[in-house]
Amino acid sequence: MEKNTPQKKSSILRFFPFTKGFRLSFILSLLLVLIGVVANYLTPQVIRITVDSVIGNEPFALPEFIMNMVNKIGGRNALVKHIFICASASLILAAIAAVSDFFAKRCLAISCEGTAKRIRDRLFSHIQRLPYNWHNKNQTGDIIQRCTTDVETIMNFMNEQLTVLLRTVFLIVVALLFMFPMNTKLSLIALGFLPVTVAYSMIFYYLTAKNFQAADECEGQLTAITQENLTGVRVVRAFGREKFELDKFHAKNQEFTDRWKKLGRVMGWNWGIGDIISSAQIIVICIFGVIFTVHGELTSGEFLAFVSYNSMLVWPVRMLGRVLAELSKTSISATRLFEILDAEEEKDCENPYTGEIKGDIEFKNVSFSYVEGADTVQNISFKVKEGTTLGILGATGSGKSTLMYLLDRLYELPEGNGEISIGGIDIRKMRIEDLRRQIGIVLQEPFLFSKSFKDTIADGAGTNSLEEVRKYADFAVIDDTIQTFAEGYDTQIGERGVTISGGQKQRVAIARMLMQNTPIKIFDDSLSAVDMETDAKIRESIKNNVNGTTIIIAHRITTIMNADKIIVLDKGRLVQEGTHDELIKTEGIYKKIYDTQRAAD
Repeated sequence: MEKNTPQKKSSILRFFPFTKGFRLSFILSLLLVLIGVVANYLTPQVIRITVDSVIGNEPFALPEFIMNMVNKIGGRNALVKHIFICASASLILAAIAAVSDFFAKRCLAISCEGTAKRIRDRLFSHIQRLPYNWHNKNQTGDIIQRCTTDVETIMNFMNEQLTVLLRTVFLIVVALLFMFPMNTKLSLIALGFLPVTVAYSMIFYYLTAKNFQAADECEGQLTAITQENLTGVRVVRAFGREKFELDKFHAKNQEFTDRWKKLGRVMGWNWGIGDIISSAQIIVICIFGVIFTVHGELTSGEFLAFVSYNSMLVWPVRMLGRVLAELSKTSISATRLFEILDAEEEKDCENPYTGEIKGDIEFKNVSFSYVEGADTVQNISFKVKEGTTLGILGATGSGKSTLMYLLDRLYELPEGNGEISIGGIDIRKMRIEDLRRQIGIVLQEPFLFSKSFKDTIADGAGTNSLEEVRKYADFAVIDDTIQTFAEGYDTQIGERGVTISGGQKQRVAIARMLMQNTPIKIFDDSLSAVDMETDAKIRESIKNNVNGTTIIIAHRITTIMNADKIIVLDKGRLVQEGTHDELIKTEGIYKKIYDTQRAAD
């Protein structure tokens, strides 16, 4: 995946716009968390008052409105006789805390799931608009891993760790508000462990981030290997590559396992050191608490309450290390997602041409290279008159398909590298969507989605009328073949068309393209897998039934010999141009291929 310029703003904070519409739920969850924290921290106060002022003789230290309520029911004597009132107060506070926690998690789940859905929608929408070249440079498996696992990592942090982080902050603040009035010295001792915990947590934050990034990238590579193996299962079986693929997978899987083991060791040290610090804090507080109680600086009730507060404080602070570790993982996932979101989408020029796209297709001095310094096509010029058929012949790598990719703007022709126009309008000045709606392409290895024959052929046509589908299937000479399947046009053709032959796949793709009824039709060596007889039938059918401008790329001369014009490419250059009759009378590549293929036939 190509790296983009680092953003000054944290990648995690850049997700804030995705929370729009869910922020009220998020704020409500924070308020409920705060209510739950306060309710939990009031419980030790009930215990302190019960021990010191109900069972003991210490004066009540309660707010005036609570004292008025106590006096109305009979004061301290009533509480002594009905001690269950104190227990009930503890239960009520526990119930408030539980209910607050339940609704806080519910509100947070609503906001987190909604945000995650929006992120996934944005990612998928953005990927649909990324240039074809971007997809060629990035592995499908790695993209899938980023859009699933990394989104899940971010959602889990928001749904779980963010709550813990906010709860920890609330707990520390509220605990200190209750602890300092009881005993300042003991509170300072407890507070002294906080910077130690934060310091070691930050160290492990960076260690975790470094190791998680390596593990996450390795997981993307492992996903890519799995995806390639599954989609290329025919090649694996045909060439007996099972052992090679297994060895490759085992090697990457071992690397993936080793990286997660290393990450596990880092997390283990994190938890181990945290446990030592937490245990030390509890022991130290208990020792000094006993000393202060013996010397009369702390009442028994205050000691019990203080120990409760310290125990309640230790675990959240201890969790701070885990939260920071998860934060580092989330930061890496966010960065990986924004490497996709920051990739530049295909863009139309300012004030694009929106009129009707029709007329002659013309290439003027077109040069293009995939790699800098190595031109794939060089200074090519030719014209295709509207409604005619152009044949393109050339060896593999001569630039035939590249010209069609440029015409469809799958690759952008750089300024200064010539011009491609339709009806005199430079295609770079047209809206990409409008241009591609005018062009239908059938590739040599077409991609078929896992649908029925009927739905596959009708894909993108705006109608799935069986009558219409059969009409175009007949044009592609595939109707009779489909009828031989048990379920006919309702037969599922399988993922990527694996359940049908290469020739059948090509003919289904041709029927799909023809049904879209585009003015410009491109056949990129799309008859290579059919026999010569079927090839002739398809060409005859298209000639008699289909209108528009047609471009046929082929290696067989019989496929293009009836074209109105033929161009011959060699090493990225246009070396011959004319009709079949003209070219076979001229010494050159075309005549050599014609003589060779005729002799073979």
